[in-house]
Amino acid sequence: MPAPKVFIDTNILLYLLSTDTNKADRAETIVRGGGLISVQVLNEMANVARRKLAMSWIEINEVLALIRSLCPAEPLTIETHDRGRLVAERYGLSVYDAMIVAAALLGGCETLYSEDMQDGLVIDHQLSICNPFAT
Repeated sequence: MPAPKVFIDTNILLYLLSTDTNKADRAETIVRGGGLISVQVLNEMANVARRKLAMSWIEINEVLALIRSLCPAEPLTIETHDRGRLVAERYGLSVYDAMIVAAALLGGCETLYSEDMQDGLVIDHQLSICNPFAT
């Protein structure tokens, strides 16, 4: 039986760039275990790396290339948008968080690693939100 599919939210990937070694190590373990991301995650990574971390475009491109080599990306589609709106309405998530959830659902994932969403929340009897840093 194949391992359950996981989706990795942007905030987990950003810890790969963190000076917090415990969180950086945990994020690296998650990424090495494999997981799906979305184009939205790549966009958010680029935005935070540029605006908050003041990384150069060369550095950003290197980080994104590495992430893309390890994590397949679910595309943003009208189906993602429609599913995300339903998730936002049903579960009270922000539109952007709901789009992450929708991409995970459409990708057939069972676990969504995120530090920002409600740990333990189960979406549509399929997807469990897991904060890998929760104690």
